Amino acid sequence: MEPMQNLGRRLGLVQLAATDQLRARARIDRGEGVISMAIAVLIIAAIGVIMWQIFLRVANDTGGRMEDQVNQIGN
Repeated sequence: MEPMQNLGRRLGLVQLAATDQLRARARIDRGEGVISMAIAVLIIAAIGVIMWQIFLRVANDTGGRMEDQVNQIGN
């Protein structure tokens, strides 16, 4: 019965060591998701600014063309 007890102790120690390694790894990787999310938010914000500028240009060009057409009809 003694060999089985030693085996159980060894397995318990292996489990504790593995758990400690996983916890240490989790502590190291904890900030990685925050950094990735911040980069994604900045990229989406930049895309939004570019889209807004394109929208403004299209709207201004369309408004100018519409005004020209209305003036031509009025003359």
